[in-house]
Amino acid sequence: MPPLVVLIAAASLGASLGGCATAIPLPSLLGDGDVTGSIAKPVSPLSSSLDAEDWRRAQGALAIALDPQGNGLSVAWDNPKSGAKGNFVPVGDAYAKDDRICRAFIADVGGTAPQQAVQGTGCRAKSGDWAVADIKPWKKA
Repeated sequence: MPPLVVLIAAASLGASLGGCATAIPLPSLLGDGDVTGSIAKPVSPLSSSLDAEDWRRAQGALAIALDPQGNGLSVAWDNPKSGAKGNFVPVGDAYAKDDRICRAFIADVGGTAPQQAVQGTGCRAKSGDWAVADIKPWKKA
């Protein structure tokens, strides 16, 4: 094969394969200050109407209500400043799950917003903090 043909074939092959590795920088379609319309996560899993102070007070009541050493009675909370209030009723005994202590509960949340009833599970981590593991609406019988 003549050297010129080999050279043309190599150049053609290199040009066609080189196109696979070419990167063309594209500018972002969004500017630095553009807002994407994300929905903010509610402060509380109990109700979207609760603010941070409402949820802080509710968490304290949740911890008392779900404590396995407690009396198993309903624990109320309120925030006089916002008018929000509610209560937690522990349901059943505490149980171990994934290195945490968990307990089911029913909660009423109200005040300035319409009254809501929810059922869920709260779990206490090794740190001692209780958190809502799951929650859904509850219809009273």
